[in-house]
Amino acid sequence: MKPPTQAPLPERTSRWRWLWILPRLAFILFVGGVALLLWMSDRADKEERRTTLISDILWLEQNLRFHLTRNEELLGRIDLVHTSDGKAFETFARTLFGFESGLRQVIWLDPEGKIIQAHPAAMDPNLVGEAIEAMPSRQSFRLARSLGKAVYSAAYPFFTNDWQFEVHVPVSREGRVVGVAVGIYRVRDILGDSVPWWLAERYRISIVGDSGKILGTRSKIESAVTDEGYQVAFDPPGWGLALHAVPYHAPRPLASILLSTSLVILAMIVLGSLWILRRHVLRRQAVEEQLRQEHAFRKAMEDSLDTGMRARNLDGEIIYVNPAFCRMIGWSASELIGRRPPMPYWVDDYLDETRAIHDRVLAGEGPGEGFELKFKRRSGEIIDVLIHEAPLIDARGQHSGWMGSMVDITERKQAAERARQQQDRLQSTARLVAVGEMASSIAHELNQPLAAISSYCTGASNLLRNHAPATDVLPALDKAVEQAWRAGQVIRRIYSLVRPSEARFEKIILGERIDAALGLLDADIRRNGIRMTLDLLDHVAVEGDPVLIEQVLFNLLRNAIDSMQDSGPELRQISIGLNCAEGYARLTISDRGCGIDPGAADKLFDPLFSTKAEGMGMGLAICRSIVENHRGRLSFESNPGGGTTFRILLPLAMQ
Repeated sequence: MKPPTQAPLPERTSRWRWLWILPRLAFILFVGGVALLLWMSDRADKEERRTTLISDILWLEQNLRFHLTRNEELLGRIDLVHTSDGKAFETFARTLFGFESGLRQVIWLDPEGKIIQAHPAAMDPNLVGEAIEAMPSRQSFRLARSLGKAVYSAAYPFFTNDWQFEVHVPVSREGRVVGVAVGIYRVRDILGDSVPWWLAERYRISIVGDSGKILGTRSKIESAVTDEGYQVAFDPPGWGLALHAVPYHAPRPLASILLSTSLVILAMIVLGSLWILRRHVLRRQAVEEQLRQEHAFRKAMEDSLDTGMRARNLDGEIIYVNPAFCRMIGWSASELIGRRPPMPYWVDDYLDETRAIHDRVLAGEGPGEGFELKFKRRSGEIIDVLIHEAPLIDARGQHSGWMGSMVDITERKQAAERARQQQDRLQSTARLVAVGEMASSIAHELNQPLAAISSYCTGASNLLRNHAPATDVLPALDKAVEQAWRAGQVIRRIYSLVRPSEARFEKIILGERIDAALGLLDADIRRNGIRMTLDLLDHVAVEGDPVLIEQVLFNLLRNAIDSMQDSGPELRQISIGLNCAEGYARLTISDRGCGIDPGAADKLFDPLFSTKAEGMGMGLAICRSIVENHRGRLSFESNPGGGTTFRILLPLAMQ
């Protein structure tokens, strides 16, 4: 329990926090005040410059309008004598040019638009627009003559970058138009004559067309302009022309403002540096804590894995192993890290194979789907492992090595081998059960040749006692030998079906295997009165084990016989068909029995499932396993005439 005189920790922490925040807050307010003062001063300067700009551009517009109006009046005072006398007209034109009015040519036209006088006299079509031979069709000429007042034409280009426009001033004498005085202005000359130098030092002055195109500019090329401008309509001459002025950027020599700004900037730099440093420290602490947690989490996850992990650099040197890998092979991490090939867990008998796959992985050519190897534990035990290798990428995105994951599959492979052996024993047991089921038929089959042998031997013995000639005895002995061979064939068939043996694949004729299976079931077929219908294509050969194929045929035929136990004599028929199609031998066995119940169809090939009361439920499961091991397929369907049809597809043997 804390002493009563001690202040609560949250209150003390809050007080110190405010003491730390107050100077920062005051400094921020100071910087903000200076910045606000500078902003207000800059805004006032901008407003003042804007007012001056508007005043100057309006003065310039009035000045230009004064010059244009004065020129209109002067052009309207052309004396008739001046128009007929070339020298007088030239003197009058030079007087106009001397006023710096922007005029570059004066032309006198008669009422029909024919050129009477021009100064300068050169009439280059590229330099003169509406005052050439097409004048009568020009809108400006027609308007001036019809309205009786000055009319300005639209601006038009000449040469490349120069623009000009015309003023058409009608001259009347005694109430009728006696001619039209045309003054041609060059936009560049107007700006040069009318814009004073002090105005050009402040602004870039432009005349802009109705489409926004700049027709002429007077500016200081070496100076930069601001983005603040002002535009006023230029009327006259009209036709959408406007004056546009943009002030030049001029740095303000405000030493006090620069000093204040420098102080503020330096103070902000200091404050920003402290803030950045604090954030950097806090961020670094957070990242370090996150890294420690991530490392602890990852280590706990790796320690809980049963999958071995091993990392190697590009030279094949081990740089990391997890506990699962150490438990798998029996060496500790300190003994493995830094080791180079050959590794202590490599098996001596498979050293070359292991080294080859090791070199392939380091070269980036390892199997992408994984590979199996044999490793040696520290105790000397050999284990099988499944390995998957993946590139190891560092923080800079560079390939720095290989990370391998390993799973001990020794028990899995042993279990697979035991399952295979169990399958072989199960098939052998199934054959024994099948032989037990047909024991009575085999006994009947053997009784006939044995009885015949006994009869022939007895007859031969009696003939010999009666001193019969050898020619009478030999036929009986030959027939006894034939019956003994027949009995031996029956026994050999039973022995080949029952004895356990490894599967041996060879080229077999399916027709011969069908005859052999029918021979084993001949007694049952005759006893049950079953009619056999055979439609077999000769010499259909497949690759397989003759005993296993014969066992499949025997089981299917036996099931067909059993399914017709309750069928009438007229329905007891088994049809066997054999043909070829698309590289496969197609064998069908159809009966007219009770058929397959729809509820049992999905489980018909499951082990230990049988539709017979005393059946083991292994016959059809073994048949499907044998057919699939021969790369074939076993299926069934209902027989349209009643009963069931089993179909076997087996690949044809290569020629």
